[in-house]
Amino acid sequence: MGLLSLGTPLAWDDAKKYADHVRTHGIAQFLHIWDRLKDRAGDELLWGDEVEYMVVTFDNGKKHAKLSLRQTEILEKLQTITNDMASDRGETDSVPTFHPEYGRFMLESTPGSPYTGSIPDLLSVEGDMRYRRRLARKYLKPHEIPMTMTSFPRLGTPGVFTEPYYDPADAVSSHSLFVPEEITNPHARFPTLTANIRRRRGSKVAINLPLYIDDRTPRPFVDPTIPWQRNIYPEDPEAKQGAALIDHVYMDAMGFGMGCSCLQLTFQACNVAEARRLYDLLVPVAPIMLALTAASPLWRGYIADVDCRWDVVAASVDDRTEEERGLKPLKESRFQIPKSRYGSVSLYISDEWLNRPEYSDIEAPFDPAIFERLKDHGIDPILAKHMAHLFIRDPLVIFSEMIDQDDTTSNDHFENIQSTNWQTLRFKPPPVNSPIGWRVEFRSMEVQPTDFENAAFAVFVVLLSRAILNYNMNLYIPISKVDENMARAQRRDAIHTQKFYFRKDVFAPGQPSPISTPASSGTSSPIDPTATNGIPLHKERKMRNCFPPPLKPETWHPQNPIEDEYDEYTLDEIINGKNDHFPGLLKLIYAYLDTLDMCEHEQVRITQYLDLVRRRANGSLITPATWIRNFVRSHPAYKFDSVVNQEINYDLMVAVDEIERGIREAPEFLPPHLCRNADLNGI
Repeated sequence: MGLLSLGTPLAWDDAKKYADHVRTHGIAQFLHIWDRLKDRAGDELLWGDEVEYMVVTFDNGKKHAKLSLRQTEILEKLQTITNDMASDRGETDSVPTFHPEYGRFMLESTPGSPYTGSIPDLLSVEGDMRYRRRLARKYLKPHEIPMTMTSFPRLGTPGVFTEPYYDPADAVSSHSLFVPEEITNPHARFPTLTANIRRRRGSKVAINLPLYIDDRTPRPFVDPTIPWQRNIYPEDPEAKQGAALIDHVYMDAMGFGMGCSCLQLTFQACNVAEARRLYDLLVPVAPIMLALTAASPLWRGYIADVDCRWDVVAASVDDRTEEERGLKPLKESRFQIPKSRYGSVSLYISDEWLNRPEYSDIEAPFDPAIFERLKDHGIDPILAKHMAHLFIRDPLVIFSEMIDQDDTTSNDHFENIQSTNWQTLRFKPPPVNSPIGWRVEFRSMEVQPTDFENAAFAVFVVLLSRAILNYNMNLYIPISKVDENMARAQRRDAIHTQKFYFRKDVFAPGQPSPISTPASSGTSSPIDPTATNGIPLHKERKMRNCFPPPLKPETWHPQNPIEDEYDEYTLDEIINGKNDHFPGLLKLIYAYLDTLDMCEHEQVRITQYLDLVRRRANGSLITPATWIRNFVRSHPAYKFDSVVNQEINYDLMVAVDEIERGIREAPEFLPPHLCRNADLNGI
């Protein structure tokens, strides 16, 4: 959610006066970072994950599961415990960290220090995630559980869904009909962010998800839980004036989106060029991973006809005015802006030859003055346009004490805008006065119910990033097709019902495929001419950075029309391959693994992680979203009316917790041999 600065936040009418000031000095701060570090090179692979939990409190007598709003108290306790642990060990880097998030029921956790590229570090991820969950759980109340659920099914339902209960009528910052002010982190940044989005937009946010129409769902569906006649706030357009759509689940506050949990990964690159290349080549992967990790079909007490959170979060922070949304001619606003500030990537950013201008084929407005300023400073036009596109946004939270800054020693103004452009990928310059290098953040995945799944998808993306760089892969497709993939990824049961645009030939001209003879296991191995019996003589024990960029062919190759470079594939075909037509990402990962020096038990565990991805993609294992929907529809209390009542919600939360702890089997979702007990007794 960005930096939690201390100070006095300005309301929107005061903050907007300083928007140009923040943009001007934010760019100055970026240029100071660029001048100092544009030539930085040789950084090793360091990476980390962010896992977000919801703290759920259980009332077993009443069969209620509610959100615990004790974030501040819990974080204070965890901070004391981790500080004591660090002091006892004498090493702060080894102790995990917990951070506040938007929802007062949320915790964010990260490893105490970044993982390196070593194989043992790669295989320590699951243990570290389990350790963090045990640590959090140990210092919660006995009836509280840290759960990795993407969305809480009954957030915003009438009655009690938080502990303690608060009345939504007091939602001062959001003006929500459904969620109280107290679900929001009390730090001044968060309620100010909520209120300023509403004030800048000129109305409340409006989130509408298509309802899953079941056998007894009333048609047309007009939500009876919406207080249609309530009219407290003058600027509130009210559901009855068109904000709430028929046959949809309607939500009206930032908390519905920013109250979701996700799994994110950040990679340190060798240098700025490698970071830009990795950013680009992961852009087409983002919707694929969203579909594979789909985990959120339940919203505000209803079953939705979507499986993912992405559009909910995008709509929950959509601060665009009516002019910016194209509903009125431009008069007060500077640009028409096609997307919310939480959206999929709109521009590729690498300046290497594989990035054809035609790939960035959607409207991506940018500030021409900032663009020219960056170019005049020596920034290439591609990166200059990316930054000028991010900086069409206004800063949403400005602290009065931080308006004037030293641009040579601070990057707060830059981060004010950079960190509130929440896209599927984020290109991250090094922080000021830090040993950290150029980084890429991968942001599309939904958090999974179990640590095994979260570790498996983290390992998959890390290995895929290395295979992409190692083999100089070319995954470019038009951004318009990536956007279409994002829409398809969120549809119900996308694994079985959707095809996705993907590049047909993933190798640059002159770059041979590492895949030769298919193995019986469904993987394949490269044949190294320096190898004996097909085994490379020089294997690396550590995944690395600093891969040479793809060389432009000396002889000119005619470029195919863009539309000839991609095709539509199922998720199974993208991940597992399509005969000789397309190798599949897993085969390329296995080819990369053959370049690493691993012992047998390491190979076995990595294969288990990759097998989860393989089986999720081919449909032999269902997604969490499908499992959750099936659980609700098979529950004895379900009336086939699309409603998730309190009893169903309670039993679902209990089941998810038991699956995570390995005391309940769900073989259609997670193979039994992977549902091992997480050893919750002690740390």
